Amino acid sequence: MFCRHYELGLDGADSAFSVDASNLTFGAGCLLEAGDVARGLGISRIALFTDRTLAKTVHVAVVRDSLRAAGVDVALYDAVRVEPTDASFQAATTFAVDAGVDGFISVGGGSVIDTAKAANLYSSHPADFLAYVNAPIGHGAPVPGPLRPHIACPTTSGTGSECTGIAVFDLLEMKAKTGIASKMIRPTRALVDPDCTLTLPANVVASSAFDVLSHALESYTARPYNRRPAPSRPSVRPASQGANPWSDLGCAEALRLIGRFLERGVADAADVEARHQLMWASTLAGIAFGNAGCHAPHGMSYSVSGLVRDFLPDGYPSDQPMVPHGMSVIVNSPSVFRHTGTNSPDRHRDGAEWLGADVADLGDAESGEVLADQVVRLMKSTGMPNGLEGVGYGAEDIAGLVEGALPQRRLLDNAPIEIDRQILTSLYEGALRYW
Repeated sequence: MFCRHYELGLDGADSAFSVDASNLTFGAGCLLEAGDVARGLGISRIALFTDRTLAKTVHVAVVRDSLRAAGVDVALYDAVRVEPTDASFQAATTFAVDAGVDGFISVGGGSVIDTAKAANLYSSHPADFLAYVNAPIGHGAPVPGPLRPHIACPTTSGTGSECTGIAVFDLLEMKAKTGIASKMIRPTRALVDPDCTLTLPANVVASSAFDVLSHALESYTARPYNRRPAPSRPSVRPASQGANPWSDLGCAEALRLIGRFLERGVADAADVEARHQLMWASTLAGIAFGNAGCHAPHGMSYSVSGLVRDFLPDGYPSDQPMVPHGMSVIVNSPSVFRHTGTNSPDRHRDGAEWLGADVADLGDAESGEVLADQVVRLMKSTGMPNGLEGVGYGAEDIAGLVEGALPQRRLLDNAPIEIDRQILTSLYEGALRYW
């Protein structure tokens, strides 16, 4: 089923794909293993990264107690910023250097895990901040060598950051998101405890789950690995190598789980099965997009987050406006999939079916529309914002959103279609409102 999509490559394109499997433990209560894992990695003094809200939770207490019981000295850093910036990455790096640690453990969502990745990178291999940042915004320099061990403990069922070599942040000067992408910054080990999700507010569960949904859909519909230029040498093959048979497997199962458990998990915090299955979907999609890469909805999301004015979502810190990552992605997704449906109609049809749509007798020309409509249905039923207007943007903001997204070539060039300024403008126009 999966491999037929890759039968016809392009001349001069890559003819192979790489599989980078994450080293992780999944299961209720596995945070208790933190101390044993840290000792096994040879860590004696560890930086425990979290944010001020999570620092008061049982999840951080369990990890800290496990580390101390194993004889690991703990240096707590609880100043991680939700939606991190270049400034907050640099502050975290200063802490890591001053603390003299030989390892990292992150307990939190994607912001926490990404901040630990960045602090590990810049404290291990100091450089000008833009050196490792994705081109063309930064220099995209390769990471010169291994980092210190990093144990990632996700507390939300969404970003998949524990499985990827990507760290995303707001570049304050540009008022747009960008990131660092390298296999070298992927956490050494992940402890994925689905019990962490049982205390999450409904809106956080919904936003996180839509990030998973778009991770999987974008990876599954991305430009295939054998239709992108061959690398100059195998060792520089990008992590975002395009859709491939390995990532397809994780995408398919993640979308089936989202289609079955998303609405249940948002509606009822006591539905342990649904919350646990959403965390497993997040893990699968994280492994998948860590090997394939996302495309336009994520590329567009960076300016949606970076240019926010006054949006304050329920369930998130209210001290500053923000568009949570999952929301900033999903408000773009239906518009994109309507546009890309004719490129690979079978893949858009698969996605729609896995998410619960009726695809009987569905023609190729309709597959993108049906997929988009199914995503919109799930957005409405779980209280997501109604497109860009729902997070505070209007038609007059489209030019600025386009300017913020155009530099995100790592993502835009992974799309199954060529995306220029005109197409990007039409995608944002289509995302203004859905119902």
